[in-house]
Amino acid sequence: MRPAFSSTFAPKRRLAGRAAFPYMPRAMRLTGLFILAAAAISQAADWPQWRGANLDGRSTETTFPTKWSRTENVLWRTELPGEGHASVVVQKGRLFTVAAIAEKNERMLICMDRTSGKILWQQVVLTSPLERIHKENSHASSTPACDGERVFCTFLDGKEAVVAAYDFSGKQLWTKRPGQFSSVHGFCSTPILFKDKVIVNCDHDGDGYIVALARDDGRELWRIDRAGKTRSYCAPLIQETAGRAQMVLAGSKNFTGYNPDTGRELWNYAGPTEQFVASPVYSEKTAHFYLTAGFPTYHTLALPASATGTVQETQLAWHHKQKKGAAYVPSPIIEGDWLLLNDDLGFAHAFDAKTGDIVWNERFGRTHASLVSAGGLVYFINDDGVCRIVKPAEKFAVVATNELGEPVYASPALSDGQIFIRSYKAVYCIGSR
Repeated sequence: MRPAFSSTFAPKRRLAGRAAFPYMPRAMRLTGLFILAAAAISQAADWPQWRGANLDGRSTETTFPTKWSRTENVLWRTELPGEGHASVVVQKGRLFTVAAIAEKNERMLICMDRTSGKILWQQVVLTSPLERIHKENSHASSTPACDGERVFCTFLDGKEAVVAAYDFSGKQLWTKRPGQFSSVHGFCSTPILFKDKVIVNCDHDGDGYIVALARDDGRELWRIDRAGKTRSYCAPLIQETAGRAQMVLAGSKNFTGYNPDTGRELWNYAGPTEQFVASPVYSEKTAHFYLTAGFPTYHTLALPASATGTVQETQLAWHHKQKKGAAYVPSPIIEGDWLLLNDDLGFAHAFDAKTGDIVWNERFGRTHASLVSAGGLVYFINDDGVCRIVKPAEKFAVVATNELGEPVYASPALSDGQIFIRSYKAVYCIGSR
């Protein structure tokens, strides 16, 4: 469940890519095109979608606050008009998030000024009876995504998924209902952006699917039918690696890589369990994708990015099959030589990403927020709003411990030296200007 949850991707285009990079080998051309695609949705220092521009929780900036409290080093705190677990996204001096007002059956998109925290506008996207949810989910758990001109958000209307696009003034540009969605745990299908596409994963207890919609008008560009017929809440990761762009996600009882331009399957590893929430991550150093999952069985594993076709267990770099060291909800992070995660028992773990060896584990408390990193530091925020900042290494080292004093389920956003943390009812801007 993204329960707490905090939460698809033409010949003409390929020819254009060759013209732009006429003397480069194919792998370099792909890398160049991928960088241009990322730049199209993100300016420097922005955090435009789930887990940032690269969908992996890592910021390329190096200087962020390491000390704060509910009052110390807080530039502003803004109460939201509703509740939810969705994270904040940041672009062009604005923040966007979503919330639900239970007594009105409303789900809304909210725009804030990043300098002052003032709410600039709020638009009701959907008015509909609230769906049944897991006790640790919310009715506004899907983090929006922003491309600099438009903001995209998703909700559930009864048994139908709803995807909507708004401009920066709050005007609705389009709304689409790509298909059914059914889960006793509620909804969280966070949209992600790739080139001209809005991609939404709708694994559910029925005929699951992933759909790519055109950002400009919402028309369907491709659709993947998912065979597992089982709820999962994993937001895809897109990386350019092994000479190709890969959209990687776990769900529908499989760990799978797709071509994000066409939706064509590249490789598939069956299982290793039934349901997934945590997004995978990728290490440039090892050239492996990493998965962690925890229902009903527990797994953390490394899979080569060069995989093709049906992946066998013997092709994995390593595979842990135990509750200790496996995370169900919070997404892990790669920082340097290390894979870090917070498991469902409340313990933080550091793995040697190459070997899979656990080099340390420490009790941090129950956690649903996914990990973020910057400047070689990893930020762990638990459900009580306590953030421990860790310097990844073979020996455990906490740089600082900070407390907000209110529950936090959403993952932080890092932008231009400031940290934006969404509690259940408010948004904090931590840092200075």
